[in-house]
Amino acid sequence: MRGWFRLTLGLLAVVVGAVWTVQGLGYVSGSVMTDQRIWTVIGLVVVLIGLVTLWYGMRARRRP
Repeated sequence: MRGWFRLTLGLLAVVVGAVWTVQGLGYVSGSVMTDQRIWTVIGLVVVLIGLVTLWYGMRARRRP
C-alpha cells in the first residue's frame, strides 16, 4: 500500500513541479508566478523530490 502512495505522491510532485518550472520560465501566462525565476528553481526542486519519491515507491513495490 505504501508503494502506491509514494508513486502517486511522486507523480503529483513531478507534474506540479513541471508546471511551476514552465510558469517560472514564462511559457505559461496568467499567473503571478509567470516569468518569476524563483518559481523555476522551486519547480525544479519539486520535480527532483518527486523523482526521488517515485524511485522509492518503485523500490517499495518490488519488495514482497
